[in-house]
Amino acid sequence: MKTINFVIFFTIVLAVYGLINYYIFIRGWQSIPSGAVTRTYYLILFLFFSLAFIAGRILERFYLSLVSDIFVWIGSFWLAAMLYFFLIIIILDLSRLVNHFVTVYPSFVTFDYARAKQTTLLFSIALVAVIILLGHINALSPRIRTFDLTLPKNAGAKAGLNIVAASDIHLGTIIGRSRLDRLVKSINELKPDIVLLPGDIVDEDLGPVIRENLGEALRNIEAPLGVYACTGNHEYIGGVEPACRYLVEHGIRVLRDSAVCIENSFYILGREDREISGFARKKRKTLEELMLGVNQNLPVILLDHQPFQLARAAANGIDLQISGHTHHGQLWPLNFITNAIYELSWGYKKIENTHFYISCGFGSWGPPVRVGNRPEIMNFRLIFDSHK
Repeated sequence: MKTINFVIFFTIVLAVYGLINYYIFIRGWQSIPSGAVTRTYYLILFLFFSLAFIAGRILERFYLSLVSDIFVWIGSFWLAAMLYFFLIIIILDLSRLVNHFVTVYPSFVTFDYARAKQTTLLFSIALVAVIILLGHINALSPRIRTFDLTLPKNAGAKAGLNIVAASDIHLGTIIGRSRLDRLVKSINELKPDIVLLPGDIVDEDLGPVIRENLGEALRNIEAPLGVYACTGNHEYIGGVEPACRYLVEHGIRVLRDSAVCIENSFYILGREDREISGFARKKRKTLEELMLGVNQNLPVILLDHQPFQLARAAANGIDLQISGHTHHGQLWPLNFITNAIYELSWGYKKIENTHFYISCGFGSWGPPVRVGNRPEIMNFRLIFDSHK
């Protein structure tokens, strides 16, 4: 059943991907004069760009090399370009539909419609190129988001706790050693007591992570109380057991439906990702089950990759929940979709006595591009005060 569902899912994804690319291709093709040699170049380039990501991901499985890296990088940028070409063409086709009933096009467009189409094609390519360039620069520029929170609990001898968290790093071909080294440097500069990684630490295929020895960079994180993580959906997509084993071997303690009490002062809980049912055909523990044996007189911090059913965390006495997964759409206007799916797509919210933060993530999936949001590292400076 799992294999059938997997095949059905990817058949649908590839069909949608193919239809969108065909729609973009045919509109571009119609903008080039019939018989022009430019059409040949256009066909070759379009096929290369649109197939690069698929080819690169397949090559990674069988021939991890510079060639597969090039295909993945080019194909990843194309995913962003595809979105914005699609949006531009939708807008243009809607304007054509309106113009069919009510003339809105100026005379200089209708006078030489063929030339207007060519100009529009060149302008669209330039506009998308600028968007992608600026979005890539933005994706390389994470910011630190700092939160000062008071938890109304006693934490033993601890008056406070400095937490640094980074969600959705997506280590792999796109997020490699240089990006990870910069992340580790930023984390260490904040002098955390503890570091939390709420899922999607690795992207999909573990091969590029092993090749670049990214685990050794993770060892450079300096946190006296340790580095803790939970699984995300991408750990499951790429193979959760080898991914978790690799992380554990390199100093990351992965909490898989488990809780740990640190220095008799506070708890860190880590939930298995929701995708455990689809990929491993198992059920993750309920939050109620996970809280069994937890002393709720102490502060309780929850790592849960996908931010669903926030009210249940509040009902179970969680003090702080940190999640990720949404990327807040990553590419505008996809944030409107994540806003519709999740109670909180990005940012801070408080429900009863529970603080929630949903991160838009540090890394990126697919395109190394962010439009409409900026990657982030979170710094939670907690104060414990049972008198509050």
